[in-house]
Amino acid sequence: MKRAREDDGVQEPPSKIARAQNKDTFSTLSDELLVRVLSFGSVHTLLACQRVSRKFASIAVDSELWKAAYYKQFVLPRASRIPGIKDAGTSEYLRHSSKLSKWLDDRNLIKNGPATNWKQQYRLRYNWSSGQCAVSEILIAERPPEPPLLVIMHNSTIFTADSISGLRAWDTKNERDLIASTTLVRTTDGTPMLPTSMAIDIQGAATEGQRVAVGFEDGSFDIFVLSKDSRTFDPLFNHVPSSNGMLSALAYASPYLMTMTEDNILSLYSFEDGGEVLAPPRLLYSLRSHTVWPPVSLSIRKMAAGIVAAIAYAIPTYLTGWTVGIQEMRISVDGDILDSRLATAADQNPLTLAGHLSTSASTTRSSSPFPEVSREPSYAKPTSLSYSHPYLLVAHPDNTLTLYVVKSTSDSLCIGAGCRLWGHTSSVSGAHIDGRGKAVSVSRLGDELRVWDLEGKTSLASKRLSTNNELSVRVQAARSNEEPNDAHDKVSDVNYGLRLALEEGFDDSIVSRGWVGFDEQSVIVLREKGEGTQSLVVYDFT
Repeated sequence: MKRAREDDGVQEPPSKIARAQNKDTFSTLSDELLVRVLSFGSVHTLLACQRVSRKFASIAVDSELWKAAYYKQFVLPRASRIPGIKDAGTSEYLRHSSKLSKWLDDRNLIKNGPATNWKQQYRLRYNWSSGQCAVSEILIAERPPEPPLLVIMHNSTIFTADSISGLRAWDTKNERDLIASTTLVRTTDGTPMLPTSMAIDIQGAATEGQRVAVGFEDGSFDIFVLSKDSRTFDPLFNHVPSSNGMLSALAYASPYLMTMTEDNILSLYSFEDGGEVLAPPRLLYSLRSHTVWPPVSLSIRKMAAGIVAAIAYAIPTYLTGWTVGIQEMRISVDGDILDSRLATAADQNPLTLAGHLSTSASTTRSSSPFPEVSREPSYAKPTSLSYSHPYLLVAHPDNTLTLYVVKSTSDSLCIGAGCRLWGHTSSVSGAHIDGRGKAVSVSRLGDELRVWDLEGKTSLASKRLSTNNELSVRVQAARSNEEPNDAHDKVSDVNYGLRLALEEGFDDSIVSRGWVGFDEQSVIVLREKGEGTQSLVVYDFT
């Protein structure tokens, strides 16, 4: 063995590398500077900072940071589709500013000021765009009523009407709570009335209670107001039965109510608000049509000089199967009809049953750069029709939908060329669209629910800019008892979808009448189980 060399009997200690002391200078910055620094980061950076410390957790949820992220992700792309927005002199409107930016229909969020939770709004819009939601169920009937159950949704409240349980209101936010209910019986002899149509007052103030109109098989209709404080339905008006037949459709926008009978008699009423009860209405007009076929969609919208009452409907053709048409009546504040116009989406040369009407909206076929969009018309009879100006959405039994844009001015009315929408793998039984171009569609078996972003998608300029974008996403159910870690959590299991709903006891055998509706936070689908039990399935995107 070798002996260690000794130098004068003294051994030196091993040398150590000097290390600089770690000093967290970033955390010593003021909150204002930290917010400024984080404003240059991404959403992923904000989510990661929330896990660093309590200080960063409170700063990373700053309202202004998420407000800017919301604008950049969801508002700026919509503003960029406005024609001429990128021209010289208009670029300053694309900056993030409450006063200068193009917030479009999100101005109500800005008006709320500090009351708006911008992180929650970002999360909500992201879940919509990615199709992520929680699924729950509201059991409403042990067996299908006759006539079928009516459902409508407005401001997070679900209204249902049937001959067995009457008129009911459900809250989609508070544990799916039953708010109020009332029976639908004749006041004279107490026999049950058969509801066949229902409409919500879209002009009613939320502070005064939500008004709902219910039409019946004998041609009568009732108007109720929902009082959430007292949890009751208070009757406002009862219209006597009519010899014109069953009411098949309603549209309500105070003080106007539009009704449609199964014999295609269209009536427009005007009410004078009398406080606790409504005085008998004034019948403004009653029109009959021999060319209107179901499905139909009624709408009433306000304009500067009065209202526009419209009806969209299906039209059979001799050569090409089916198409759609629309009729508008412009009525002044005093109730005088200013103009009545018709338009169809028929081809240039087909012989339609409505050929004697105005056909100023003949379509032209052209190719589309979208793989999901086709310009070819559909020949099958529509299964559902939804009209919310300017969008007209038609569902077909051949797994497709068709989107039309209605152009209505003071001088003309026309229906643009239809865009064919692909994505469903089975027959589409129901679809609903709002005025912002957001739509929801459901397949006949209820096993496929899709959310569509259709705003601006019929513009050729938009198509050239968005040829690779998806028009729709399939809704995927997330576990309601688990809180996602952040707004960008992905569902790892590719077989999620409605499989989780089936595990929780849902039955996808049938969707009764194919009804589907939605608001800003949730989608509601009416589903019927194999044994006849009916339920409302709530897809919550919050």
